[in-house]
Amino acid sequence: MKARSRPTKEAAEMLAIQALAFISEDPDRLGGFLSVTGLTIEGIRDAARQSGFLSGVLDHMLGNESLLMAFADSAALDPADVARARGALGGEWHRDSP
Repeated sequence: MKARSRPTKEAAEMLAIQALAFISEDPDRLGGFLSVTGLTIEGIRDAARQSGFLSGVLDHMLGNESLLMAFADSAALDPADVARARGALGGEWHRDSP
């Protein structure tokens, strides 16, 4: 069995943006994301400009198995693809304090 290769950084970023869109489609998912990150809806745009934000989106996804499985099902991908994308992005995201 051939192991999947790590996605490019660009492909990983696209997956993270897709994950953020998935989170944003549902008020409960979005509320959970905002609660965990401490962001506001208005603050997402500014946060998205910060280095590592997309890594944080994937960290959030990977930290919630039911969310991860729902996203993977919706996007028709293997949940491990999210972990591989997270690895391709590297680093960590720490929200700047207001």
